[in-house]
Amino acid sequence: MNIQQTAQILLRKKNTILENWMKNQLADASLRDDLLSNEDLRRQSEELLNSLLQAVSHGNFDNIYSSEFEPVNDILGDISITRARQGFSPREISQYVLSLKQALTDVLEEERRNEPELLYREVVLLNKLVDSLSIITFETYLKGREEVILRQSDEISEISTPVIRVWDGILALPIIGTLDSSRTQVVMESLLQEIVNTGSSIAILDISGVPAVDSLVAQHLIKTVSATRLMGAECIISGIRAEIAQTIVHLGIDLSNIRTKATLASALQLAFGMLSLEVRKSNQVSTTKLFK
Repeated sequence: MNIQQTAQILLRKKNTILENWMKNQLADASLRDDLLSNEDLRRQSEELLNSLLQAVSHGNFDNIYSSEFEPVNDILGDISITRARQGFSPREISQYVLSLKQALTDVLEEERRNEPELLYREVVLLNKLVDSLSIITFETYLKGREEVILRQSDEISEISTPVIRVWDGILALPIIGTLDSSRTQVVMESLLQEIVNTGSSIAILDISGVPAVDSLVAQHLIKTVSATRLMGAECIISGIRAEIAQTIVHLGIDLSNIRTKATLASALQLAFGMLSLEVRKSNQVSTTKLFK
């Protein structure tokens, strides 16, 4: 089999291959035209096809890690990463490359209709090539999805640990969900930075939204309290429910040197007392005049 001749046929039939490939993609019921316009799809497909045909024009159909295939792999990588961020599924990204296989095969079937044995060998060669490219595409897609997941996790951690200035000199940080090492770091950095920004002297850590407290969570809380004190601020832990108190006692964790309260309201009242502030109900009755 003359591989160079096979490459020349594909180059000569490039426009036909592109049109067949686009037809295959547009006919797919799972086409996500809400995420990618037909114009962008055609532009990406044409760029990839040109690069692929240029690579095989050197007679290389089996080593996709050679220098000739570097542009092909770069284009596939960019497409995979972009589509992973846009929300395409693994099947959709794999189908994009696999649909090219049929377009290439159709052209060879037309050219080799009188040479079945040669056609068979060429189709096997192309199938192996496109399958290898599909694997690379899928691997790159997974890396892109991992990046998206990690970024979203970081964003969720930041959103779920807001530092609130509840009064002049008093900060509150409600913690919701599990408190692990990485999240403790986010909590600590957010709290310490806000202490610097506002000059606050009291910080309230509310753990009402923490489902359970074990020895590891308690150690994370103690570290946060210690870091807060090093910044010259006092820390109060609120949201100590009955079951949490029992767990802490059973675990033998010493929180005696940390101010704790059952509710956020009680912690805020304690903070007012530490700052010599008093909040009272006003007896003044407001009146509203009605004008006709």
